[in-house]
Amino acid sequence: MVNWIEHIVNVDRINMDVLPRLTAEQTAERLGVKLETLYAYVARGRLSRERTADGSSFDPLEVERFAAARRRRPAVGGGHSEGRPLMVIETGFALIEDGELYYRGRPVAELADEPFETVARWALAGEWDAGARFSPPAGMEAARAVAAALPAAAGDRDRQLVAVTALASADPLRASLDPATVATAAERLVAAMVEVLPGRAGGGGGADVADGVGGADGTDGADGETHRSASADGLHPLPKRLFSRLATPAFPTAGDHPDDGDVALLNAALVLLLDHDIAVSTLAARAAASARATPYGVVVAGLGALDSPLHGNASRAAYRLLERVRSGEDAARAVADTVLTAHGPVPGFGQPLYPQGDPRARILLGMLAADSRHAAVTSAVEAVTRVLRDRTGARPNVDLALGALALACGMGDDAGEVVFATARTVGWLVHALDEYGRPPLRLRPVGRYVGP
Repeated sequence: MVNWIEHIVNVDRINMDVLPRLTAEQTAERLGVKLETLYAYVARGRLSRERTADGSSFDPLEVERFAAARRRRPAVGGGHSEGRPLMVIETGFALIEDGELYYRGRPVAELADEPFETVARWALAGEWDAGARFSPPAGMEAARAVAAALPAAAGDRDRQLVAVTALASADPLRASLDPATVATAAERLVAAMVEVLPGRAGGGGGADVADGVGGADGTDGADGETHRSASADGLHPLPKRLFSRLATPAFPTAGDHPDDGDVALLNAALVLLLDHDIAVSTLAARAAASARATPYGVVVAGLGALDSPLHGNASRAAYRLLERVRSGEDAARAVADTVLTAHGPVPGFGQPLYPQGDPRARILLGMLAADSRHAAVTSAVEAVTRVLRDRTGARPNVDLALGALALACGMGDDAGEVVFATARTVGWLVHALDEYGRPPLRLRPVGRYVGP
């Protein structure tokens, strides 16, 4: 596998003098401080400014570097640092140690090449089945009808969200918390979250028989025709179906026969996103499970928390940033413009759990760089990364990799969100299975009144 960090291309020298600058008000808002505090930083030499007749202005990338340093600042006196967890929750699946991610003690770098359905079944049931295949449950017709009734502006994750509720209403065992029942429901739910997406490429999304999936009884839900064997879909059947629904018709290998390398890349992304410590959405899912919500309720809770520019939606902004650079725009200007509008770190960069760089991004960007067909996107990634590395020290995270994957594979800017939600659904239900075995309502915190 190519080490992307060592893959270097020529990037034109950047003229930093032509970049847009931040006003004092914009800088203070970016840092979350008052103007008086901002000028105190200037007085102490922690930030530089230029003074003109119109007032003070600040270098956006210097501001981003300063903001990143403040986010990395350790807590004082044993308290919690800003934005860090208020509790510690034991988990038996994902481990982050020495800058690497492990699932049950196995490095994710070793699992990224394994079929997603195999890894997911192992996560849910402890069974390693190289031939694992996920089929959607009964109720797909209702789920598609509900998704189709959404407004035209609805996105694919909106369709996935309403499909979960529709499928819950059709499951007679929805309230069962039996581990085997929950694991089976999880597999069917993940397959349904793919199946409910509208086909975009070559008719790949609408015909169950062509996709090798059908009803829970092995037949097509509409007319009872036996569907094609899932093994005919190759090594990564679920990622292949997902690819066919996300790629646009104009993409050269879209449709029912996407390129094997692109499917392997999408498969790796699904594996790498399956779980990751106690992320915000995972905390929401565990809290729901603590109250003994059904598996469907757990997924709805997770999807709600995932719908955030600081969590599950970050890859959309990263996609747009890369798209501008791939189209020929100067990388530094695109980054500076992004700093003006971002609500946190530059999207696609920085991960406090990986000071030396996100291994998930390293794996995915390495796979992308190894494919010459995606050289233009790889060059855009490298140009943006060089700007951030040189000016702020920030390194790429998995959101940048998701944005790059979607852009390179002819998908829309929201595709990374769908990939994230589909993969993390497994992780949420792994956590739910653990939480169902703990005392109920243990994650119900106690409020401390501080009002008037």
